[in-house]
Amino acid sequence: MTAVFQRTLAREARLEGVGLHSGQSASLTFRPAGPGAGIRFRRVDLEGHPEIPATIDCVVGTELGTTVGVGEARVLTIEHVMAALAGLEIDNVTVDIDGPEIPIRDGSFRDYVRALDEAGAVEQKEEATVISVSGVVEAAGHAGATYVATPSANGLCVSATIDFSHPVIGRRYGSFHVREDVFRSELAAARTFGFRADAEALHARGLALGASLDNAIVIDDDGVMNDGGLRFDDEFLRHKIGDVVGDLALLGARLQAHVIAERPSHAGNVELARRIRTHARRGGKAVADTARIMDFLPHRYPMLLVDRIIDFVPGESIVGIKNVTINEPYFQGHYPGHPIMPGVLILEAMAQCGGLLLMDQVDDPESKVVYFMTMDNVKFRRPVTPGDTLVFELQVLQFRRQVCSIAGRGLVDGQVVAEAEFKARIMDR
Repeated sequence: MTAVFQRTLAREARLEGVGLHSGQSASLTFRPAGPGAGIRFRRVDLEGHPEIPATIDCVVGTELGTTVGVGEARVLTIEHVMAALAGLEIDNVTVDIDGPEIPIRDGSFRDYVRALDEAGAVEQKEEATVISVSGVVEAAGHAGATYVATPSANGLCVSATIDFSHPVIGRRYGSFHVREDVFRSELAAARTFGFRADAEALHARGLALGASLDNAIVIDDDGVMNDGGLRFDDEFLRHKIGDVVGDLALLGARLQAHVIAERPSHAGNVELARRIRTHARRGGKAVADTARIMDFLPHRYPMLLVDRIIDFVPGESIVGIKNVTINEPYFQGHYPGHPIMPGVLILEAMAQCGGLLLMDQVDDPESKVVYFMTMDNVKFRRPVTPGDTLVFELQVLQFRRQVCSIAGRGLVDGQVVAEAEFKARIMDR
């Protein structure tokens, strides 16, 4: 297979406008970024200029748009910018914004494409990360949204069906290979849309405050209100497909898959991205196997509950795997006849992953041990049974004076089964 290399921008590019939902004015600047940086939003209007990675883990809202956040910082309605970056295969960019929401421009992806073209793309020396779907991945969202992702030999293809009761939209189906030329000519100009009858209720909830005929297709009982009508006969469908592309870009990698979506929504798009990530991780190579894990953790059978580490960002995050089998010793006495992994052991396995993350922060890990001090906001979402593969995702919230706060969750087939926040201290053995 021919190597595919990461790309960034040759120079900066700037846009400004009003936010679709907030109604607030903001300017946006695309800036080049180094290899491996990914897409990051930076709120330059806030103290400290907090950065928000454009990743699934930072998604904090999916109502009528996709919102990412870290701490108190938020950036609303990122999907159009993300779609343009993905459509043009730009991997590394810092997006400076001086307000809470991406400027909506004309409601399509086109102005962002033009800005990126103005900046120009340059190839970088490191290979791009490509996630290839090797089996069938399924997901569901709100309001009847369903998804199937299957292998593709030709990049990303999105096939979608939308179904609205209004006769100007109705039921529509379309399929597009998301190549750079196709995105430019077939998807970029498709605008977002809404119904005039919903405006008052949305305004009462603080939504669509910046919406107008200049930045959205507006539909009333008689049809499309915009002068000039539609840009494509199926413009509504094309915009929805563009939104799928933008939300799946939160994987932080290029995607090789055929995505089939029925009634796609932002919540469903993000859920599909999570499930694709879990699917990819289950087949991923280990960063550390059991033998290496035992170099850092004091635990041994039957209390060593982490099989391998498949992703690791020093000082930031870790992803570990636990394969749950019927041979686990606790199944002999825990719900005999209906084996369920004890919740305390799920938390123990999650904490062991957290311990591995912390041990990287010390110079002599062999002489140290991690003691967990508190567990907060513990939630169990569903049972874990033999045959399940537990994927643990943990992130450092704060690290100060050998005491660390960590947020973690366990997933099976992309669904959260448990989550908790831990506080731990690194001590001498």
